[in-house]
Amino acid sequence: MAGRKIAIGGKGGVGKTTVCAVWAELFSEDGLEVLAIDADPTTSLASAFGIPRERSPEPLIAMKDLIAERTGAGKEAIGAYFKLNPKVSDLPERYSLDIGRRVGGRLRLLVLGAITQGGGGCACPEGAFLKTLLAHTTLQREEVVLVDLAAGVEFMGRASVQGIDAMVLVVEPGGRSIEAANNIAVMAGELGIRCIGAIANKVTDPGQRELIESQLDGIVLLGSLPYSSALQQADLKREPIFEADAEVVEELKRAKRSLIDLLSSKVG
Repeated sequence: MAGRKIAIGGKGGVGKTTVCAVWAELFSEDGLEVLAIDADPTTSLASAFGIPRERSPEPLIAMKDLIAERTGAGKEAIGAYFKLNPKVSDLPERYSLDIGRRVGGRLRLLVLGAITQGGGGCACPEGAFLKTLLAHTTLQREEVVLVDLAAGVEFMGRASVQGIDAMVLVVEPGGRSIEAANNIAVMAGELGIRCIGAIANKVTDPGQRELIESQLDGIVLLGSLPYSSALQQADLKREPIFEADAEVVEELKRAKRSLIDLLSSKVG
C-alpha cells in the first residue's frame, strides 16, 4: 500500500473530510508515511484532525508572494505571462504540518485550498501553481497521499487527479449525491483512473445502503457509515474525528481493507 495515492470526492457536505481524516490516521497506524492534502476551498481538514485554529497551516493558495515568486507573475497579474510548471518540489516539506507519528508511521497535513473566484481555472498563476503542486504530490512522492478534493466535478476538468491510484466517492442517502458520484466516476474513468469506489455515509437503516448500492453505476461500495451525532459534536468542538465514534472508525477500517483489495485487483 506504500506510495498509493487516493483522492476522496463527492458532493459538498457528504463527509469527504471525515473519511480522509480517519483513513489518514489508520494508514499511519499501519506504520506508513502519510501526507493528507486539503484541496477543498473550505480547508476544514485541520479541524477534523483536532488542530487548533492558531496551529492550522495557512492555505498555500493564499500565499500570493510565494505563488508570484514560483510562477514568475506579479501578485495581481491577470492575462500576463507566467510559468505553467513552477518549481514546487520543496513545498510539501516546507509547508506541511507534522501531526505526529503513529506506531512507526508519520502523518503530515498540507493545506492547498482551492480557487474560489468565478472563472478561476487553470489559466492563471494560481491555477498553474495548484495543479503543479497537486501533480507533484501524486506523481513523484513516496508516501501514501490522501487528497480531500473540492466538492462536485469542476476539479476534474483540470485533470488535477493525474497520478491518482484510486478515486473514492462519499455519498449520502439522496439522489443528488448519488448522481454527483456517478458523474465524477465517469470523468475519473476518462482520465484513466481504474479503481473507483464509494462509501455511503449518514445511513440510518440498512435499506438505504442497499438503495445507494443499486444506484451506483459501476462503482464498488466499500463500506457504509451510520449517521453519527458524535461526529457532529466533534466537528462543533473542533475535536479529533478519529476519537469521536468507534463504530465509524471500525467501519472505515473495513472499508480501507476493501479498498486495498480493490486496488490489488485493479492496478496490482
